Amino acid sequence: MPKILLIAICALNVAALPAADDRLLQWMDRVAQQQLTEREATIAKIHTLSEAKARQTWVRAKLLELLGGLPNYQGPLNARVTGRIERPRYTIEKVVFESLPQFFVTADLYLPKEAGRHPGVLIPMGHWEQGKLAAQPIAANLAMKGFVALAYDPVGQGERQQAYDRRIEASLIGGSTDQHFMAGAQSILAGENFARYRIWDAKRALDYLVSRPEVDSDKLGATGCSGGGTLTTYISALDPRIKVAAPACYINSWRQLFAGPTGDSEQSFPFFLSSGLDVADYIELFAPKPWLINSTVGDFFPVEGARHAYQEALDWYRLYNAEDRIHWALGPGPHGTPLEIREAIYQWMIRWLKDGRGDFREERVEMALDSDLLATPSGQVEGRQMYEVIQEGFRQRTKQGTAEGLRDEIRSVDHAGQPPLVHVVRDDAGELFRTQELAFEVEPGLEISGTLYAPLAAGRKPAVLLVDLDAALAERLATRGAVVLNLHPRGLPLPSTGEDQAATKQDIRAWVIGKNMAGMRAFDIQRGVDVLEARPDVDAGSVRAVARDVSGVWLLMAAAIDTRIGKIWLDRTPYSLRAALDVPIARDLHDAVIPGFALHWDLDDLVKAMAPRTVLWSDPSDWLQKVVPHLPGFLYRTFEEKDDRFLAELMK
Repeated sequence: MPKILLIAICALNVAALPAADDRLLQWMDRVAQQQLTEREATIAKIHTLSEAKARQTWVRAKLLELLGGLPNYQGPLNARVTGRIERPRYTIEKVVFESLPQFFVTADLYLPKEAGRHPGVLIPMGHWEQGKLAAQPIAANLAMKGFVALAYDPVGQGERQQAYDRRIEASLIGGSTDQHFMAGAQSILAGENFARYRIWDAKRALDYLVSRPEVDSDKLGATGCSGGGTLTTYISALDPRIKVAAPACYINSWRQLFAGPTGDSEQSFPFFLSSGLDVADYIELFAPKPWLINSTVGDFFPVEGARHAYQEALDWYRLYNAEDRIHWALGPGPHGTPLEIREAIYQWMIRWLKDGRGDFREERVEMALDSDLLATPSGQVEGRQMYEVIQEGFRQRTKQGTAEGLRDEIRSVDHAGQPPLVHVVRDDAGELFRTQELAFEVEPGLEISGTLYAPLAAGRKPAVLLVDLDAALAERLATRGAVVLNLHPRGLPLPSTGEDQAATKQDIRAWVIGKNMAGMRAFDIQRGVDVLEARPDVDAGSVRAVARDVSGVWLLMAAAIDTRIGKIWLDRTPYSLRAALDVPIARDLHDAVIPGFALHWDLDDLVKAMAPRTVLWSDPSDWLQKVVPHLPGFLYRTFEEKDDRFLAELMK
């Protein structure tokens, strides 16, 4: 980190700054839009079929790389039919099979009554809590039109709840999206993406579908809505057995999505945009096979984004002389599959999988009760949970990294630039110290804020940087004669109760553009040290820092590579990143993750990197924010003990 030679401090008569999370979003969106512009320039240079095929090869390899590959498992499905529901024109079979060993998938298979082999349609589900039960109208209609349709429960939905508590018959994590976020953070910490397991479930569901004698394995399609549209897109692009794709309420462009309705963990890969990808790449990878984009005018996924993807894909299909194999159906209403979209899906499947023979108009379905469609007696599968699957793979790939590699990893998220120009937004003089609200730039076009407490006494003083802590602690330290900067890193404050989705999506957006919030906030801390070090009233050889909870991880990262920070105090900070992979619930984990970091290092490696400087660590916590007792090398409060002992040690 270059030492600041000069810093200008000027009092400004300005209005209050925009909300920190708004400023961050605007800055990240500018980065994303530039990455998308560069990608579009690449696409614009493709004019021949050979160039298009070369791009397809590259896209497939890049997607698999970003996913962390797919599981390497060839074991049996161990499928079993657990019950049947008979209807005049079709049968519903309730099915359980293994995606991975002891990792069970529950599904409903809709079979036409007519003899012979039929085209098959895979139906990945969207974010309905009930999972496969929501597929009944479409799946039953497909069966009546001569298709075998398989709808299955995603992880965290239907009969596959994670951290399921039978006392309350619900997940302790929360709803389906919360469960996906939880698995998403754990996967990314382990150097992979949760989508790899979702795609693998789809592949194994397809394996089951083609294993049935009623299915013509050369005639397979896939359709699903919302999160099911996401998985339809993934499995169609990556599994060549899918011949026809019809995702609904998913296809869009990150041009519109980035600052808007960002999806959950399996819908947003780290490094996706920074690698030169957009959603249209999935369609282009599928070309020239038939692809139907389905959208609705009132969807929260913007119609303009779907139009953007369709126009690019249409140009791509023209390279194959296959314009008739790409179509965009736009239906009425909000997010979902209204009648017009459902019939467009039936028509598309009939056209390409049944040679156009059949009636696409929807028929009335005799709806079964939800409970009658369950594949297990209890409504919840046994076997392994998602975190155990992630943990198993992580342990197989873990390899201890070096101290120098650790420093390089943290420095890879460093964005050193010109010394910050500090603006004084507000200035108040008290009896013992002056309080100033500061704003300074940490990235081109991105400012963060902090509150400075400067004692009025003459001479150089020790400095303390607080990471978004309460004003009372800052005032207490300033009264004792320290220059204090209470720093608010980028994107704060945001609510942090439970697995807050606003904060989590902030982390996800950062990953998509090749950055991460933990590393960027560690850099912000270093910029805060720049501000303190440049002050004439600060003893640059006596800089300390304090953080609580998950922000202690950012401080530890910063201090590991910034030797100007002579001593730190962490309070109630999780003691280990790897420990988050040992439990089904890990709160606020997104805020602490550098993708793949835990494969090679843990927080104790950061402590070692600080040596011989001092780390005071009080009341170390787990990822449920509970203090973990009797860990060696840590400090603990007694009942109702305050901060005095730790502050005294910090200021020695």
